[in-house]
Amino acid sequence: MPSDTSPRTRVAAPSDAAFAAARQLSDGQAKPLGALGDLETLAAWVASCQGTCPPRQLDDVRVVVFAGDHGIATDGVSAYPVEITPAMVYGIAGGHAGVSALAAANDVTVSIYDLGVAVDFPDLPDEVSRFKVRRSSGAIHLEDALTRAQVEAALAAGDTIAAEQIAVGAQLLISGDLGIGNTTIAAALIAATLGVPPAAVTGRGTGIDDSTLVHKTALIEAALSRAGDRVADPVERLAALGAADFAAAVGFISGAARRGVPVLLDGVIAVAEALVAEDYAPGTKAWLQAGHRSTEPGQALALDRLGLKPLVDFSMRLGEGSGAVLAVPMIRSAVAALTGIAQLSDLT
Repeated sequence: MPSDTSPRTRVAAPSDAAFAAARQLSDGQAKPLGALGDLETLAAWVASCQGTCPPRQLDDVRVVVFAGDHGIATDGVSAYPVEITPAMVYGIAGGHAGVSALAAANDVTVSIYDLGVAVDFPDLPDEVSRFKVRRSSGAIHLEDALTRAQVEAALAAGDTIAAEQIAVGAQLLISGDLGIGNTTIAAALIAATLGVPPAAVTGRGTGIDDSTLVHKTALIEAALSRAGDRVADPVERLAALGAADFAAAVGFISGAARRGVPVLLDGVIAVAEALVAEDYAPGTKAWLQAGHRSTEPGQALALDRLGLKPLVDFSMRLGEGSGAVLAVPMIRSAVAALTGIAQLSDLT
């Protein structure tokens, strides 16, 4: 079935009836009313996404990491060189990256796709580069990141990946990220989407110093000025300010939501992508939860727009989907509580 990448396709909402039934079930359990706090709301959200109460336990959770290089990274916005991106692709493909270790500890699977890394990977399985759009993206302060056709190809790729993951059993998906310079792209997209100044959303990424932060902010300001009013359209926003890996993640997030499978967001990269996904396919945000609180300032503003609150906060800034993986036990615990605590009426 071909992917539908037309923008403004509204996503159907999760089930209000299942949400209400889950809250009623929780209220009747052998515990003080509301004693589990946000865990009760989280369990009801899972029920609403699944359209059934009680919800099924989330036994199949998957991280998909979208990798890409970004032209702006060669202009000194990161504490690390661009050569780190391909090295980390090998790390994730080999199962020994940060997200790999955390995923293994939490019964979560990890896969990686190269959408726009500056080099190719002939020694990795063909699946890794199956959807590659181009080598690196344009430097957004000087030129567009992608052509519109490349954005459409990346959106379709992400949508297809979501469909394939769901077809083989995924119950909860996580969009992971990999690529030097990607916090710069995320800040530009958040600033453009929210209409806020770059200084409000630009952070230290990999740990840059004060002078580099000033430089990074100035480049984002230049990129926004160059893009102008085009940013009002989500596809044009991705073309002007995004990258192939970002566009694929937008297609992945919105594609999962459209198919009725929830997505757990990681840090600032995934949240920037989710903002664009909500513009691209309105209604997507109802299918999202925020996994963790990023140290990047743009994430808080973006989450506020999406109406989401992070489930965990460990001051992490690794990316790769790692922070979201740490929130998976919280969601599983919410389901376990809803399905495992007896009804008070059964005990009296």
